Amino acid sequence: MWFYNVAANEQKARFNHQAAVLACALGEGPRAFGEGLIMEYMNSISRWRMMYLGSHSNALSAMSIAREQNAPITGSWDLSLKFWDPCAAAGTSNTNADTTISTHALPERVYHLDLVNNTLVVGMASHLFHIYDIRKMGEPVQTRESSLKFMTRSLACMADGKGGYAIGFVEGQIGVEYFDPSPEVQDQKYVFKCHRQTIDDVDHVWPVNALAFHPVYDTFASVGSDGTVSIWDYKVKKQLCQHPKYSGPIPSVMFNCDGTRLAVGVSYTWDDGERLAVWECRTGDEVKVSEPPVGLVL
Repeated sequence: MWFYNVAANEQKARFNHQAAVLACALGEGPRAFGEGLIMEYMNSISRWRMMYLGSHSNALSAMSIAREQNAPITGSWDLSLKFWDPCAAAGTSNTNADTTISTHALPERVYHLDLVNNTLVVGMASHLFHIYDIRKMGEPVQTRESSLKFMTRSLACMADGKGGYAIGFVEGQIGVEYFDPSPEVQDQKYVFKCHRQTIDDVDHVWPVNALAFHPVYDTFASVGSDGTVSIWDYKVKKQLCQHPKYSGPIPSVMFNCDGTRLAVGVSYTWDDGERLAVWECRTGDEVKVSEPPVGLVL
């Protein structure tokens, strides 16, 4: 994990982990959370330190922050949600620590989650969605199933905290959903196609990898494996603009707190599987095929 001072265009800290970091989030004050760990910036001694919060029994796939409590919320492939107490980890680097506040069982693996005010939306495998009020986590307020049968690739809640959320799918589509369960409001939800292109009379469709709502305006950004960033007004159902195409697929995007900056991450997203390697050999040389590497999940 890398931490930057954007205004000064300088790297502030870097942390190495034993496996891929699948989720991270910024807390209140000088705190950041990622992969089941807490990184706290100590202003008094001008250095970073890393403290252990706990773990899931399978991959930690999604994370958000409950702002009022400054408590991380994590979702995992172990079919659970967990709330954590970062204050309980203060001053220790004990990797056997467990600062769990509460654990909540789920019917499926967690792919994505997002939180706005006290409303938590959890996107799971099998097209399932649970909507919670984090002040009373006993049962979900609503349980929904996606109207599309494609895998969910991204999820983001509307910034106003009242309207609803948007879902991105692997098949180049975005769905706009509303929290209000009344039939007249549910009739307003819709799905539209995006991140598509026709090349030589062939339709190419790319996954919608990430979504981010602007904190001030009723707009959101979507990014895809086609290397493009689009800005949408979900109320008038219109694309406002599209940024020039980037050099590769875009797996992540995020506005800063006041919406004056947009961070865009560019990297290979494995949509086409392993990249091919070409080896040049002399006639008669023995070609040995190595065993594939073992993948670890933390």
